[in-house]
Amino acid sequence: MNGRHTGRRLVPTELAALAAGVSVATIRKWASRGRLTRYGSPARAQYDLDEIIDGDFDQQQRRCG
Repeated sequence: MNGRHTGRRLVPTELAALAAGVSVATIRKWASRGRLTRYGSPARAQYDLDEIIDGDFDQQQRRCG
């Protein structure tokens, strides 16, 4: 994780999905809809683990993802 310099704990898409209990596609969908902040380069997306853990994502979104 390279969030040390920014105070963010950044993780790749796959780990973000695992932490949220949803699919990779759902993480990407949340990011495209502005529900989750995407960091990194176009070729390598990363997400703030604290934002995922503290996020208020309802259970219906989790089931659909």
